[in-house]
Order: sequence, then C-alpha cells, then structure tokens
Amino acid sequence: MEMDSREEALNERLNVLDGKLKALDEKVSALAEKEQANLNTRLTPTNAQAQPLDPAQMQAERDRVIQQFSAQIRSQMPNDAKMKAERDRKRQTGMEKLQDQLLRKSKMSGGAVFPAPEATSPSPSPAVETDSPTQSPTP
Repeated sequence: MEMDSREEALNERLNVLDGKLKALDEKVSALAEKEQANLNTRLTPTNAQAQPLDPAQMQAERDRVIQQFSAQIRSQMPNDAKMKAERDRKRQTGMEKLQDQLLRKSKMSGGAVFPAPEATSPSPSPAVETDSPTQSPTP
C-alpha cells in the first residue's frame, strides 16, 4: 500500500512535468514560426526592383567606384616633392647634430676646431697635374 501511494505521487509529478514540457514545446514552436516569418520578410524586401539593372548603368556605376577608389589611393600615396623635402630636412638636422658633436668634442679636448661641412654635397677637389712641380693658376 505504501508503494502504491509513492507510485501515485510519482505519476502525478510526471504528469505535471509532461504538461510543463508540452507548454514549453508549444512556446518553442511559436518562437520558431515567428523567427521564420521575420527572416522571410528580411529576405524579400517590399522595395526590391523588379527589373534587372541596365548594363550601361552598371558600367557607369563600376567606373564611378573605380575612379573614387583611385582618387582615394592617390591621396594616400606620398608626394615625391614632400618626401624629398623631408629627406633633406632630416639630412640637414643630422648634419647640424654632427657639427654640434664635433664642436663639443673639440672644446672638451682643447684641440683645433674643424670648419663646418657645407650644407650641400662637397664639390670635388681640383685635379692636380703630376707632371709639373707647381700648379699654374687657371684664368
């Protein structure tokens, strides 16, 4: 008898759980149907064009996009004149730093101060003739 009452209590619990499971299944089905309906409306917009695009329009749009892209790329590329000016500025700054270092070293050592190098590249030294013992001045 005690076993029968336990079985009945267990059966009641199972019935309650079955009812809850059935309610959950119905909710899941309703949500799935709703989601599918939402997905279908997103995939088939009401403002979609019925006609295919004209090939001339497609070519014009393609050319416009290419031109826009090319202009964007060109604007991002460094300008040769700007690059040269920056390189020259860095070179000049480097030369000034080198001059300062040489000056500081010569002051510290008490030695002779060498003349500052030219801002531009040095010109080649004049050719010396090996045949004559002294150089003749050129007019």
